[in-house]
Amino acid sequence: MKKLLALVLAALLVFSLAACSSGGDTQTADTGSTEAADTAAETATVANKDKPLVWFNRQPSNSSTGELDMNALTFNENTYYVGFDANQGAELQGTMILDYIKANIDTIDRNGDGIIGYVLAIGDIGHNDSIARTRGVRAALGTAVEADGVINSDPIGTNADGSATAVQDGTLEVDGKTYIVRELASQEMKNSAGATWDAATAGNAIGTWSASFGDQIDIVASNNDGMGMSMFNAWSQAEGVPTFGYDANADAVAAIAEGYGGTISQHADVQAYLTLRVLRNALDGVDIDTGIGTADDAGNVLSSEVYYYDEAARSYYALNVAVTADNYQDFLDSTKVYAPVGNQLDATAHPQKSVWLNIYNAADNFLSATYQPLLQNYDDLLNLKVEYIGGDGQTEANITNRLSNPSAYDAFAINMVKTDNAASYTALLSQ
Repeated sequence: MKKLLALVLAALLVFSLAACSSGGDTQTADTGSTEAADTAAETATVANKDKPLVWFNRQPSNSSTGELDMNALTFNENTYYVGFDANQGAELQGTMILDYIKANIDTIDRNGDGIIGYVLAIGDIGHNDSIARTRGVRAALGTAVEADGVINSDPIGTNADGSATAVQDGTLEVDGKTYIVRELASQEMKNSAGATWDAATAGNAIGTWSASFGDQIDIVASNNDGMGMSMFNAWSQAEGVPTFGYDANADAVAAIAEGYGGTISQHADVQAYLTLRVLRNALDGVDIDTGIGTADDAGNVLSSEVYYYDEAARSYYALNVAVTADNYQDFLDSTKVYAPVGNQLDATAHPQKSVWLNIYNAADNFLSATYQPLLQNYDDLLNLKVEYIGGDGQTEANITNRLSNPSAYDAFAINMVKTDNAASYTALLSQ
């Protein structure tokens, strides 16, 4: 009898404590306190190694061979990569430059020597996207040299006489006249501290190149708009030399009206949505295609014209669009939410979850001025509380040191400094 009485009293005590813990929050939402308690419990009980993880912008891979790091991409059942189709975008950039040359063939050869000379700013020689863009320009302009079945993407330094071995002189026939196309110079834009894709370094480089080549430079090409705009502002705008970049940053798109040749939109609006959407779906325990290829309960859905999914690589890729003088006005606002996926999720069905997300380089123009503002627009729509961490662009430790308490978060979105370094993050999540 005493044992039975003790059990009854214990049950009443548990009930009383549960009622007290929910009393202060019950007026804010029908199930707000229950959801908050459930969220806290889930965050505490789900092992960090099992929480949803999205790699974005830099795909885990070998920086020398480009081989995907499948250990990182299959870290757990809720791990994915979100980026864009680098090869499709690279080909598009090369084609955009070639089309511009053909359309302006009467004026493009500034010194009339029959050689269309270009300089190329390379972002990071070990980054798959940079490699693809370098290859795309060289393939389109006929300057590519293949080795072991792939186009050489190495920087050449300077190449005034066309004798470099990493590239060759291309030929282009327009209106019955044959022109030589020559890569006059290219280098990796890496600063003394080790940061790559460095705009200031590109601005200095165009000063050196213009002093060496002068009016031999007919085209300026860049692996991204940050470096492209630095060269445009430092030299090519004043000289009337068309400059081509990549990313469709707001300042670059606006500069098309001032003579910037063009850029490539990698549909950052779609990428940012996908980065957070796959986490939302994993956290909700629904089909990963929800709100992506299949409409969600708010009507959000993407068409196959703007993305595709590679199941084997567990990777979502946005498709690219060329931005030129013909259409740049449609791309002036680079932080605008993509309308087909701009509908607010219901907080009752999709309660708030916490996400740790880093930007590898807080100074990177595309990531800080375009991608992060887009993420911040979508995190509200998807009911995600995101902590944004900005790195220095040089070391993983600058970022990983700030992931000291992964147990406080429900999911993670990671943008590495180097594509080889996924293990630096998965090791922390496996502890």
